[in-house]
Amino acid sequence: MKDATSFPILLESFFTKRLIAQRRASPHTIGSYRDTFRLLLQFAEKRLAKAPSRLTLEDLQAPFLGVFLDDLESTRANGARSRNLRLTAIRSFFRYIALEAQYAGLIQRVLAIPNKRQPRPLVGLLTRPEIDALLAAPDRDTWLGRRDHALLLTVIQTGLRLSEITSIRRQDVSLGKGAHIRCEGKGRKERCTPLAKSTVTVLTAWFREQGEDDGTRILFPTVQGGRLSADAVQHLVRKYVAVAQKTCSSLADKRVSPHVLRHTTAMELPQSGVDRTLIALWLGRESVETTQIYLHANLAIKGEILAKTTPINAKAGRYPPDDDLLAFLKGL
Repeated sequence: MKDATSFPILLESFFTKRLIAQRRASPHTIGSYRDTFRLLLQFAEKRLAKAPSRLTLEDLQAPFLGVFLDDLESTRANGARSRNLRLTAIRSFFRYIALEAQYAGLIQRVLAIPNKRQPRPLVGLLTRPEIDALLAAPDRDTWLGRRDHALLLTVIQTGLRLSEITSIRRQDVSLGKGAHIRCEGKGRKERCTPLAKSTVTVLTAWFREQGEDDGTRILFPTVQGGRLSADAVQHLVRKYVAVAQKTCSSLADKRVSPHVLRHTTAMELPQSGVDRTLIALWLGRESVETTQIYLHANLAIKGEILAKTTPINAKAGRYPPDDDLLAFLKGL
């Protein structure tokens, strides 16, 4: 009879009962957690010379897990963000087994492992000339070009996440009065995002070209009619950025991804005077505080703040040149 408190049984139960049955976690979350434990088990097998199925919870003490996290940075060149994501998966597992009283001390020490501080650079975004150059890059005389133009325009106008834009079906789009796109975001939360007139015009033409269907067809399909992968969308963004660089040289200095297009949408909103509470609602964010990054990156808003302040009356001082001999000595 198998021990219900053994590590292999608990790990299987964590994925099947907690993540899949109880929390109904998304495939992205399950995949991320799976990869974390695959890396951990492979690391433990090398360090402890034990097969993964023979590991125990006592083998996974907090110091050992700290060494594993450090190894991710040194061996796999993971940054602080990736390291913290791996730690989140490990914590989630140990919270799940927290009812096992005999391991209370071990669990408490693991949960006390802190996140690593990480740099928080300003978010990347595109200016309006860069947006225009990117949207003009696809060759709209071809089917792929028309699809990609419609996709890029929809992403930039709505700010949808990559996983959201690739999963949208025809039935999720309403092009009549009050045009909008309905999608399921993080945490399985549904939201509706309104569409601008220009986007409605492009999508109407795209619908007409696609022909009639029962509404279940993917909005932006592959040539075979399937769902675009994340890699495919990232590739087409890079491809059109390379084309757009020929007419907009500033794009050469930027690393543009689908998420940068989402950031661009978010930056357009505060420049139009939209409150950050509404920005969070538009983007489907859990917390209003997460929209603070767009205010930090918005130089125009900071310029307006500066214009409203009273400048300090400071006079420029006269520059006394150094004595010739002192200038000689300073130059040595």
